[in-house]
Amino acid sequence: MVSQLSEAVLDVIADALVDKGYIFLPELIPHPISQVLLEKIQATEIHELKAASIGRGAEQQLNPDIRRDRIQWLEEQSEPDSLYLDLMTQLKDGLNRRLFMGLFDYESHYAVYQPGAFYKKHVDALKGSQNRILTTVFFLNPDWTPADCGELIIYDEADNEIERIAPKMGHFVIFLSERFPHEVSRTLAQRNSIAGWFRVSNSVHGF
Repeated sequence: MVSQLSEAVLDVIADALVDKGYIFLPELIPHPISQVLLEKIQATEIHELKAASIGRGAEQQLNPDIRRDRIQWLEEQSEPDSLYLDLMTQLKDGLNRRLFMGLFDYESHYAVYQPGAFYKKHVDALKGSQNRILTTVFFLNPDWTPADCGELIIYDEADNEIERIAPKMGHFVIFLSERFPHEVSRTLAQRNSIAGWFRVSNSVHGF
C-alpha cells in the first residue's frame, strides 16, 4: 500500500502555515491507511497503553488533573505505523522544500481517551526552545457524533478560541507548536488519535 501526498496539497499546507500558522484538512490521509491504523489501535488492549505524562526530563510526571489519555509510540517496524510515518516524511520533505524549516525528526504516538478523559489547555513547545516546531493530530473515530464531545480546541496567543475540531475519522490538523495553546475537551466516548511533532536539527529555520 503506497500513497503519495500531491504537490498541490503540500502547497496548500505550506501557504496556510505561512498565512495563519495552522491548517485543518478533513481528508489528508487515504482511507485504507486510516483503516489499518484504526484496526491496530482497536486490537490493542488498554493495559498495553502507557498512562501519558506531562513535562520532560526531571519534571516529567503523571497528573490526571491535567491529562488522562493513554499512549503508545509509533514504530517504523510496525507495518501500519510505517505507512503513516512515510506520509509524514513526505510532509516533512515537502515543507522543507517550500519553507526551509529545517525539519529533521518526527515522533508520534497513538492517544486513547477513554470516556471521561481530557487534556487541559497547554502548548507543545516553549517559545524559543526549538524542541518541537510543528504539531500534527490525526483522528481515528469512524462513529463519532457531536454528543461524544472530545473536540480539539485551538486558541490564539490572546487566548481566544479559533478552531473547534471534531475528532472524526480522517480529520488532520497541523499547527506551529509554540504558537497555539490547545486542549482536548472531556470525551464521553472512546476517542482515538495520533499526535506527532516535527523537530529541527538546529536552531535555524525559515519563514
